[in-house]
Amino acid sequence: MTMPRTALAKYLVRHPLATPTLVRAGWRLRRRGWWHHPPFVPVASRAYWEFRVTTATGDRAVSPTVDELVQAAGWSLLQRVGR
Repeated sequence: MTMPRTALAKYLVRHPLATPTLVRAGWRLRRRGWWHHPPFVPVASRAYWEFRVTTATGDRAVSPTVDELVQAAGWSLLQRVGR
């Protein structure tokens, strides 16, 4: 279900201007109180990520492509957030 990190790294080497978009979108998805629980990294929980993938694709076993991930990150930054 998870995308290989190497695919994302290769994409960012070819498209470095996508980095701020992905970082900002990732920050919005971070788990609340992330500093209280290991691995002490501001990322979304696996359960939340699976929920998001399931609602987007209809199948939690499907892994989005890097292009789909970047497109979704850009779209998410256009949305209003109450956080």
